[in-house]
Amino acid sequence: MYASASATTAILIAAAALWGAAAGLLVPRAAYRLAVEPEEGWRAACPAGHPFTGPACGWLGIARCTECAAVVGAAASGRTPVGAPHQGSAPKRRTVPYAPTVRHAAVTALACALLVAATGVRPELVVWLLLAPFAVLLAVVDRRVHRLPDVLTLPLAAATAALLGLASLLPGHGGSWPTALLGGVALGGGYFLLFLINPNGMGFGDVKLAVALGTALGWYGWTVFFAGAFAGFLLGAVYGVGLVILRRAGRRTAIPFGPFMITGTLAGLLLGGLAVSAV
Repeated sequence: MYASASATTAILIAAAALWGAAAGLLVPRAAYRLAVEPEEGWRAACPAGHPFTGPACGWLGIARCTECAAVVGAAASGRTPVGAPHQGSAPKRRTVPYAPTVRHAAVTALACALLVAATGVRPELVVWLLLAPFAVLLAVVDRRVHRLPDVLTLPLAAATAALLGLASLLPGHGGSWPTALLGGVALGGGYFLLFLINPNGMGFGDVKLAVALGTALGWYGWTVFFAGAFAGFLLGAVYGVGLVILRRAGRRTAIPFGPFMITGTLAGLLLGGLAVSAV
């Protein structure tokens, strides 16, 4: 019996890692398109000027567009593809910052595998696995341009509340939907207060992201909520102090806080999942 349960868990972890890796491969293109300044529109073409095509109006797909992939592949094999620009105008490495990378796939796969190991076979696990790639995408965009786009944060907040509401209707769930909703209001309200106190130190995008993260943390109760919220602040503070010590930033230097909020929430969800499984 125990061996069978262990085998099932191992299979689920492997499947979740594969899901995370596959979803993570789609992160670079979306991050490249979204990582723009507030006054700019979403990027519709690669650095070489080739329009993005494919599913979901070109939002889904590997980072490098088809035309650039053909040029880069041809360069690697020492030939020139038909219709490719001359050598002098061919896309250089510096013009392809959106090239495929395994880093985002590895991070997403690891997060999904950890969530399965901690949560086990519970309805909320599906919610965590669906939301994980979007959390990684938000972290990447915020790290690049210090921005958390509304096109991601607002739907993420609504989806988190709705999906957890559905999970609460299924047998075997390990959380509380009303507490999750209160957690979203509490964390969003707390970040909004910090934004009012110091608008230069806290972006409004952080406030909107906090609603989704607070909802997820609140699912497992207030202990997990405060642990995850504190972990985010602690990680951000350690990073900021480290930059100051290394003289790579000053006290007033803005840092992207979204990645630390998301990492703290992941830690809280792992804690909550393990606590429920231990009961």
